[in-house]
Amino acid sequence: MRLKSSFTIAAFAAAALVSAPALAEGDAAAGEKVYRKCKACHAVEEGKNKVGPSLYNIVDRAVATVEKYKYSKAMVAFGEGGAVWDAETLDAYLEAPRKAVKGTKMAFAGLKKPDDRANVIAYLMQLKPE
Repeated sequence: MRLKSSFTIAAFAAAALVSAPALAEGDAAAGEKVYRKCKACHAVEEGKNKVGPSLYNIVDRAVATVEKYKYSKAMVAFGEGGAVWDAETLDAYLEAPRKAVKGTKMAFAGLKKPDDRANVIAYLMQLKPE
Protein backbone atom coordinates (compact mmCIF):
# COMPACT_ATOMS: atom_id res chain seq x y z
CA MET A 1 0.00 0.00 0.00
CA ARG A 2 2.86 2.42 0.76
CA LEU A 3 4.33 1.88 -2.70
CA LYS A 4 0.98 2.75 -4.29
CA SER A 5 0.69 5.90 -2.13
CA SER A 6 4.25 6.91 -3.00
CA PHE A 7 3.51 6.42 -6.68
CA THR A 8 0.34 8.51 -6.43
CA ILE A 9 2.20 11.32 -4.66
CA ALA A 10 4.94 11.17 -7.31
CA ALA A 11 2.31 11.40 -10.05
CA PHE A 12 0.81 14.48 -8.42
CA ALA A 13 4.28 16.05 -8.14
CA ALA A 14 4.91 15.44 -11.84
CA ALA A 15 1.55 16.97 -12.71
CA ALA A 16 2.47 20.00 -10.63
CA LEU A 17 5.57 20.65 -12.71
CA VAL A 18 3.53 20.66 -15.89
CA SER A 19 0.53 22.63 -14.64
CA ALA A 20 1.91 25.15 -12.13
CA PRO A 21 2.09 28.08 -14.61
CA ALA A 22 -1.49 27.49 -15.75
CA LEU A 23 -2.73 27.45 -12.15
CA ALA A 24 -1.19 30.84 -11.45
CA GLU A 25 -3.28 32.29 -14.28
CA GLY A 26 -6.70 31.01 -13.22
CA ASP A 27 -9.73 33.31 -13.46
CA ALA A 28 -12.03 32.95 -10.45
CA ALA A 29 -15.07 34.45 -12.23
CA ALA A 30 -14.69 31.97 -15.09
CA GLY A 31 -14.11 29.22 -12.52
CA GLU A 32 -17.41 29.98 -10.83
CA LYS A 33 -19.11 29.28 -14.17
CA VAL A 34 -17.21 26.01 -14.65
CA TYR A 35 -18.09 25.06 -11.06
CA ARG A 36 -21.72 24.76 -12.18
CA LYS A 37 -20.75 21.26 -13.34
CA CYS A 38 -19.85 20.45 -9.73
CA LYS A 39 -22.69 22.03 -7.77
CA ALA A 40 -25.15 19.17 -8.18
CA CYS A 41 -22.90 17.15 -5.86
CA HIS A 42 -20.80 19.75 -3.97
CA ALA A 43 -21.82 22.80 -1.95
CA VAL A 44 -19.48 25.71 -1.33
CA GLU A 45 -21.02 26.64 2.01
CA GLU A 46 -19.22 25.66 5.19
CA GLY A 47 -20.62 22.49 6.75
CA LYS A 48 -23.04 21.74 3.90
CA ASN A 49 -22.36 18.33 2.43
CA LYS A 50 -24.29 16.88 -0.47
CA VAL A 51 -23.44 13.70 -2.38
CA GLY A 52 -19.87 15.01 -2.12
CA PRO A 53 -18.27 16.97 0.70
CA SER A 54 -18.43 20.75 0.99
CA LEU A 55 -15.71 22.49 -1.01
CA TYR A 56 -15.63 25.48 1.33
CA ASN A 57 -12.04 26.19 2.39
CA ILE A 58 -10.76 23.16 0.45
CA VAL A 59 -7.52 24.72 -0.81
CA ASP A 60 -4.63 23.65 1.44
CA ARG A 61 -6.93 21.45 3.54
CA ALA A 62 -5.89 17.90 4.36
CA VAL A 63 -7.68 15.32 2.22
CA ALA A 64 -10.73 13.53 3.67
CA THR A 65 -11.20 15.84 6.66
CA VAL A 66 -14.67 17.37 6.22
CA GLU A 67 -16.74 16.58 9.28
CA LYS A 68 -19.90 14.49 8.94
CA TYR A 69 -18.96 13.22 5.48
CA LYS A 70 -18.39 9.54 4.76
CA TYR A 71 -15.43 9.22 2.41
CA SER A 72 -14.53 6.16 0.36
CA LYS A 73 -11.83 3.90 1.77
CA ALA A 74 -9.58 5.00 -1.11
CA MET A 75 -9.95 8.69 -0.26
CA VAL A 76 -9.37 8.03 3.45
CA ALA A 77 -6.19 6.11 2.59
CA PHE A 78 -5.06 8.94 0.31
CA GLY A 79 -5.60 11.42 3.12
CA GLU A 80 -3.82 9.22 5.64
CA GLY A 81 -0.85 9.30 3.28
CA GLY A 82 -0.52 13.01 4.01
CA ALA A 83 -2.21 14.38 0.90
CA VAL A 84 -3.36 18.01 0.97
CA TRP A 85 -5.71 19.73 -1.48
CA ASP A 86 -3.18 22.23 -2.77
CA ALA A 87 -3.52 23.65 -6.29
CA GLU A 88 -1.39 20.93 -7.85
CA THR A 89 -3.24 18.05 -6.16
CA LEU A 90 -6.59 19.60 -7.07
CA ASP A 91 -5.46 19.98 -10.68
CA ALA A 92 -4.49 16.33 -10.98
CA TYR A 93 -7.66 15.16 -9.24
CA LEU A 94 -9.99 17.39 -11.25
CA GLU A 95 -8.43 16.19 -14.50
CA ALA A 96 -9.21 12.52 -13.81
CA PRO A 97 -10.58 11.75 -10.33
CA ARG A 98 -10.73 7.97 -10.70
CA LYS A 99 -7.22 7.85 -12.09
CA ALA A 100 -5.80 10.11 -9.37
CA VAL A 101 -7.44 8.21 -6.51
CA LYS A 102 -8.32 4.71 -7.61
CA GLY A 103 -11.46 3.62 -5.79
CA THR A 104 -12.84 7.11 -5.19
CA LYS A 105 -16.62 7.24 -5.20
CA MET A 106 -16.64 10.46 -7.23
CA ALA A 107 -18.36 9.58 -10.49
CA PHE A 108 -17.44 12.77 -12.39
CA ALA A 109 -15.15 12.02 -15.34
CA GLY A 110 -13.06 15.16 -14.87
CA LEU A 111 -12.26 18.50 -16.47
CA LYS A 112 -10.05 17.86 -19.47
CA LYS A 113 -9.23 21.50 -20.30
CA PRO A 114 -6.32 22.88 -18.24
CA ASP A 115 -7.88 26.36 -18.29
CA ASP A 116 -11.13 25.02 -16.81
CA ARG A 117 -9.21 23.35 -13.99
CA ALA A 118 -7.10 26.46 -13.33
CA ASN A 119 -10.23 28.61 -13.26
CA VAL A 120 -12.11 26.30 -10.88
CA ILE A 121 -9.10 26.19 -8.58
CA ALA A 122 -8.91 30.01 -8.63
CA TYR A 123 -12.61 30.07 -7.67
CA LEU A 124 -12.10 27.51 -4.88
CA MET A 125 -9.18 29.55 -3.52
CA GLN A 126 -11.65 32.33 -2.74
CA LEU A 127 -13.89 30.10 -0.63
CA LYS A 128 -12.27 30.59 2.74
CA PRO A 129 -12.79 32.49 5.96
CA GLU A 130 -12.17 36.22 5.72
